[in-house]
Amino acid sequence: MKINENYLNLEQSYLFSTVARKVNEFCKNNPDKKIIRLGIGDVTLPLCKAVIDALHKAVDEMGTKETFRGYGPEQGYDFLQNAVKGYYKKRNVELDTDEIFISDGAKSDIGNILDLFSQENTVLVPDPVYPVYVDTNIMAGRKVIFADANKENGFLPMPDFNQKADIIYICSPNNPTGAVYNKEQLKKWVQYAKEMNAVILFDAAYECFISDDTLPKSIYEIEGAKDCAIEFCSLSKTAGFTGTRCGYTIVPKNLGMLNKFWLRRQTTKFNGVPYIVQRGAEAVFSEEGQKEIKENIDYYKENAKIISKTLDECNIWHVGGKHSPYIWLKCPNNLNSWEFFDYLLENIQVVGTPGSGFGKNGEGFFRLTSFGSKESTLEAMERFKKLFG
Repeated sequence: MKINENYLNLEQSYLFSTVARKVNEFCKNNPDKKIIRLGIGDVTLPLCKAVIDALHKAVDEMGTKETFRGYGPEQGYDFLQNAVKGYYKKRNVELDTDEIFISDGAKSDIGNILDLFSQENTVLVPDPVYPVYVDTNIMAGRKVIFADANKENGFLPMPDFNQKADIIYICSPNNPTGAVYNKEQLKKWVQYAKEMNAVILFDAAYECFISDDTLPKSIYEIEGAKDCAIEFCSLSKTAGFTGTRCGYTIVPKNLGMLNKFWLRRQTTKFNGVPYIVQRGAEAVFSEEGQKEIKENIDYYKENAKIISKTLDECNIWHVGGKHSPYIWLKCPNNLNSWEFFDYLLENIQVVGTPGSGFGKNGEGFFRLTSFGSKESTLEAMERFKKLFG
């Protein structure tokens, strides 16, 4: 027996587990202090009524012989595939149902999709970046190269046609920076992928936060993207499914064998998302569901405005927040990312995420999220004003 020694090349601790450990230690030593968590991107508002009603109905169906469901199709029930298809059609993106694969979330699929690709592929990711993109490829022993995202380019790196890549990760709106690509910028990435004979893995988990109709919510709004891109999306941030678990991946048939390979992979290694959850997910795309989840998204976007306004008042440079739940700020007083984390925790008990945990270019930056309650967000920003105002 030999182990996969690529795991030895991973960072010793996952970013968010390190954050949790530090916070737990502080709480243990300071039980009287109230912590406000604006770090991990977990939602706080409950599932909307349309979803809850659908879940209850599906539970009842599972309790009678006539409507009970056992194993379902690994790629998802057609009622949910058709709901997703209709959602894309509203943006003038035409999909076939057999290009839509229902999953338990984008994170799983972003890692699992790598089963389809050779270890010899070179992987291009932006820096800073969501750690899963890098770690899953290190686990497989692939070579990872980076696109330089920085303050000067608005944390939206563009392709270097002199640099060869086979697999390209793009997240827009971006995690962690909140930056969003426009159509012209994504056209360049599609052009690059085609010239390199590469595939784009497009993470659209935060598309629901885009309020400007000129900004693309899907890579498939770009001509030719179906020839070179796989898209991942999740209901975690869209509809509060972080604990319910449901998402979907689009693998266009234009990608040839990849569509068939992904179906084969899922039918072999995945038993599908529970029927009850898929009925809840279907309700997300209903007229009532869309109205209700928009109210929740607007709530989080208002929190982002509160954070952004406070940072402006404190003369702290930042991006994001407008079309994203994330606010990416420059650490004041030349502090590095973990120093700033400790400084906030010790002085005002506000928890964020150190930018260095997202890559080399994240050093000196810090991520705050708008997923808290309005009350806690307001209180956190009052604490900021006392510290930096």
